[in-house]
Amino acid sequence: NIAHNEGNYFTNKKHLEELESGDLIPFKYCDKKGKVTLNSNPNGSLNNIAGIFNKNKNILGMMPHPERMADKMLSGEDGIDLFLSLMK
Repeated sequence: NIAHNEGNYFTNKKHLEELESGDLIPFKYCDKKGKVTLNSNPNGSLNNIAGIFNKNKNILGMMPHPERMADKMLSGEDGIDLFLSLMK
């Protein structure tokens, strides 16, 4: 679930290169098969970026909201897998 209104991720070319070379892009928008395509990008984020780490990888900024999809009574359970994987 995303709740960005009309927001999307963008940055300059130099910073994008730093993110890519530092392996600081943990999440990208993709289709159900995991393929990153223009059609799987719901908000026009640069390179389908859905989340980035800081240089120490201890802070994550993320556009999707998996916490909104972690309880069946709220809206679904698709987001719970992210939290379960972090606990492992």
